[in-house]
Amino acid sequence: MIKVIVIGYGNVGSHLIEVLLSNTSISLKQVYNRSIEKIEHLLSKCPITNSFDEISEADVYIIAVSDDEISTVSKALKLDNKLVVHTSGSVDMNILSSTRKGVFYPLQTFTQNKSIDFSNIPLCIESNNDSDLILLEKLASKISKNSFILDSHQRKKMHLAAVFVNNFANHLYHIGHTICEENTVPFEILHPLMEETLNKIKDIAPLDAQTGPAKRNDQKTITSQLDQLTEAQQNIYMSLTNSIINTYNNHG
Repeated sequence: MIKVIVIGYGNVGSHLIEVLLSNTSISLKQVYNRSIEKIEHLLSKCPITNSFDEISEADVYIIAVSDDEISTVSKALKLDNKLVVHTSGSVDMNILSSTRKGVFYPLQTFTQNKSIDFSNIPLCIESNNDSDLILLEKLASKISKNSFILDSHQRKKMHLAAVFVNNFANHLYHIGHTICEENTVPFEILHPLMEETLNKIKDIAPLDAQTGPAKRNDQKTITSQLDQLTEAQQNIYMSLTNSIINTYNNHG
């Protein structure tokens, strides 16, 4: 049985704790959080603490805090000969102060109190030695069907790609939602279109799936739509439109 301690109870940490607690082949030895009040409800399921001096023994220590806090927490743990990993997509493994270090990055968007099927989440793992990498592979296999060994450079690139397909795409959903609200049309009317867009690119490349006025370079429609937008929305619209036009000009 793999013994794990999770440090942090944010979006990633809370979901990770939930899946670890539900797995009978993993022992969640302890949860640390700076605010003990936020994790008091876990006390009936596992030990909790808000003191680094009370950190227990474990096989893997998972730091699930904000990127800016990873280095500080790593130094405070003072676990030089223990495997310490972080869950960030954009932070280099070597920021960790432990001799044995690694990354356990779930490539997914997390929102507290929104349940998610962890078994489908890609887990990107990395370590600075082979034996610890094997341990992380074993841990990953117990909670997900998908794990990938990526070095820090590859992981940062995947995080960058994720920003485009998730964070930026969600912001565009927000703009679409705003347009619907302003015109008293339910946002749900766009759900089938959004679902088909995602389903389509599971089978064909996004380059081949592109449609719309920018793909056709339909300047009449583009001009008409620009007139309906705020200045901020126009900037986003034209940036994306020009990118699409240039992409397909370059691909013949």
